[in-house]
Amino acid sequence: MAKKKEIESVEDLPGVGATTAEKLRSAGYDFLEKIATASPLELCEIAEMGEETARKIVGAAREALEMGYERGDAIAERRKCIGRITTGSKSLDDLLGGGVETQSITEAFGRFSSGKSQLGFQLAVNVQLPKEKGGLDGSALVIDTEATFRTDRVSQMAEAMGLNPEEALKKIFVARAFNSDHQMLLIEKADKVIRENNVKLIVVDSVTSQFRAEYIGRGALGERQQKLNRHVHKLQQVADTYNIAIYVTNQVMDNPAILFGDPTTPIGGNVLAHSSTYRMYLRKSKEEKRIARLVDSPHLPEGEAVFRVTREGIKD
Repeated sequence: MAKKKEIESVEDLPGVGATTAEKLRSAGYDFLEKIATASPLELCEIAEMGEETARKIVGAAREALEMGYERGDAIAERRKCIGRITTGSKSLDDLLGGGVETQSITEAFGRFSSGKSQLGFQLAVNVQLPKEKGGLDGSALVIDTEATFRTDRVSQMAEAMGLNPEEALKKIFVARAFNSDHQMLLIEKADKVIRENNVKLIVVDSVTSQFRAEYIGRGALGERQQKLNRHVHKLQQVADTYNIAIYVTNQVMDNPAILFGDPTTPIGGNVLAHSSTYRMYLRKSKEEKRIARLVDSPHLPEGEAVFRVTREGIKD
């Protein structure tokens, strides 16, 4: 997106003085792309301005970045910038069209011990690899909502991939989310960490745990889904803005309405189902084996892949 010369910084936007610019910057809205992809209501809240003023600011930022209609060939050209992170298993990579891709949300749901967190650990290591080895020469940001992050497990995987375990851990930035509001805030305030550390992967393990624990019963379902919707849309916004891969794990429940077949149903309802670009169902098989089934993708067919969770990490 090419910027017009007239507006090159936050201060150049109409209606933004020194005080408003400082409020926007302190809230993380310190460059035009971030403001252009925000909603006017967001700016109203964080900068204490009127809705009409906020609309003009967002509109001016979008106009400066020429955020309008594009021809299909221009979009195809931009998609060439998309990167992919290997999972460690060629079979699983093939199922996902070459690995976990940037500018997308890849969701893995399944029961405990199905390999969801293990895949998250592996991706946090593999993203550090050079591009010719299936990485993106970047670092990872991990939001841990279930206290599952284990440094010794990451070290095992890093060593198996030929990386220095200590150096690999330095490129993984971990935050423990203690409730849903904290989880949302960690993503909303992640811009500085992302830009300063070349973050190319965000792992949220799990994306629904805190929401499920806090909003109990049918009466709270509407508010829960509204907040979850805002959270996953923010994740997608970050993925698009910084060309980052998003990997989220999701919990499951047994659906009593399913009398025959597998009753396993992911939490999050339609909100998460519509927001995830790629959706995988992981299940445990014999010993080290795990089975991944791709249940949703914008362009890939449904299919299955078999992989193993070994001491060295995710393997074929």
